[in-house]
Amino acid sequence: MTVSPFVTRPASDGRLIAVASGKGGVGKTWFAITLAHAMARAGQRVLLFDGDLGLANIDIQLGLMPERDLSAVLNGNASVIDVVFSYAPGGFDVLPGRSGSGALSTINPQTLEQILTELRAAAMRSYDVVVLDLAAGLDRAVRRMAVAADTLLVVVTDEPTSLTDAYAVLKLYAKDRLSFGKTGDARVVVNLAPNHTGGERTFAALSRATTAFLGQTPKLAGIIRRDEKVPEAIRRQSLMLTRHPTSAAARDVEQLARSL
Repeated sequence: MTVSPFVTRPASDGRLIAVASGKGGVGKTWFAITLAHAMARAGQRVLLFDGDLGLANIDIQLGLMPERDLSAVLNGNASVIDVVFSYAPGGFDVLPGRSGSGALSTINPQTLEQILTELRAAAMRSYDVVVLDLAAGLDRAVRRMAVAADTLLVVVTDEPTSLTDAYAVLKLYAKDRLSFGKTGDARVVVNLAPNHTGGERTFAALSRATTAFLGQTPKLAGIIRRDEKVPEAIRRQSLMLTRHPTSAAARDVEQLARSL
């Protein structure tokens, strides 16, 4: 690993894309990593931000041992710029979190706003896209980061608890964006679908609930098929698009990245 130069580049319309889920175990972090990789392969300048200090695992999935992480920022010992490093195999930069710390759930609001300000500055100055891998759940910090993003991608599977929790994420997002005066752009990513038809059924079930009770219908960002090569790549701490570039899940994520 080498420290990213994080140099000022010509201004861009860099976007913040938050990846969220109501519950763990839906493949959210794997999707965030693979999305960042797909966008980097398409020629975009990408920063992947691990926004889950309590159960951060981007470093684990990629086999990284960063010298510094987001906890240094929260402790006031570093800025966001200081802890970003280049992940050469993927062609994108990483801002790592740390497992085993609950600091993000109790983060000082002013500190959180400072982090968001720095991420926005990074998006405008140095990156085309900043992908935020948010913690599962609905605590205050997660909700604030979700509404601060330009686009929110909610990862869901066909499990009833996943659908229920995804609905809760969308409900609170609708409420929060009104509070902050944001127009909002929430989209659904169906993961672990048996096929595209099954994925469409899962999205339809969630869409019916949001339309009936929230008066809003989210967009479908994409469907990612269940693929036995995904857990194999995770076990080997390998990038899916490098290890299995022609697999079903890899093709689905690349298509989704193009649509964004």
